[in-house]
Amino acid sequence: MTGPHARVRVEGADPYDVVIGAGVLDELPGLLGDRARTVAVVHAEGLAGFARPVCEAVARAGYAAHALPVPDGEAAKEAGVLAGLWSRFAGLGMTRTDAVVGVGGGATTDLAGFAAASWLRGVPAVLVPTTLLGMVDAAVGGKTGINIPEGKNLVGAFHPPAGVLCELSSLATMPREDYASGLAEVVKAGFIADPRILELVEADPAGAARPDGPHTRELVERAVRVKAEVVSADLRESGLREILNYGHTLAHAIEKAEDYRFRHGHAVAIGMVYAAELARLAGRLKRDDVERHRAVLRSVGLPVSYRADAWPELRAAMAIDKKSRGATLRFVVLDGVAEPGRLEGPDEDLLAAAYREVGR
Repeated sequence: MTGPHARVRVEGADPYDVVIGAGVLDELPGLLGDRARTVAVVHAEGLAGFARPVCEAVARAGYAAHALPVPDGEAAKEAGVLAGLWSRFAGLGMTRTDAVVGVGGGATTDLAGFAAASWLRGVPAVLVPTTLLGMVDAAVGGKTGINIPEGKNLVGAFHPPAGVLCELSSLATMPREDYASGLAEVVKAGFIADPRILELVEADPAGAARPDGPHTRELVERAVRVKAEVVSADLRESGLREILNYGHTLAHAIEKAEDYRFRHGHAVAIGMVYAAELARLAGRLKRDDVERHRAVLRSVGLPVSYRADAWPELRAAMAIDKKSRGATLRFVVLDGVAEPGRLEGPDEDLLAAAYREVGR
């Protein structure tokens, strides 16, 4: 954790670095390559002020920088917005050697990455996540995509970026609840792989819940390192990478039920408690570990329950979860802290019983 920047390598067929710290935008020109001429800077509308220095850094390096605003949040991840970007890329005359820079939260980087993956069958993308959730989850791993009415992230592509720049100063203006939402993915990394994350949060939950907390960079770096190690070994979610979906089966169902107006991290927090209860009822996880889920998540301001009457709707939504195989529902569960496993085809009574522990 020493030095001005932390650097995490994501290995694979197309390796890249995730750079974490203050002043990391200086590395942007070096990631765009010497063949690019035009750079499309896709940014959330509300981040025009942050996108400006990104465009300036690109322009100073001799590229033609074009700021392309898109709607804030999940409203960006729609087919119409994606088609609009394709038209704008065509208008800029973007070729296969040109590049896309995605600036914003996870929704924006998901969209920008998919636009890059699909334009001319793939152009380079550099991602500049500006939220905690974007830094530790969406921007790392090469998964890109959009939502459709039938579900979240059902249309997309694997497209590893040329690099990811996590400018920690961008976290300072995040609303408290949005920052807490990102902490859900940090805590998830602690439960599935790195218990030191949990210890840091438990030792100082108030500090963990602040962007200027004493361990912010370490928490971000540790969460990124967990994801990097997993996706380096399994880019296309053929096995190991599934553990990153801990809590996400119920979470995605909640998001769909809420028409994607529910914070992703809040849904993941509830989903992790549900998965923990499922594992406990299946005889695989101790009650103390389940209660640790609730305690850690509550300590940083995250929810651990959802509407009791929502189960029929949530169960129907889970049927088309991406982790399902045919008619078999699959869950990532824990056999202990940092001991992830899978639960396939659980009994319907077990599923409902676990939800009763979460419903309120």
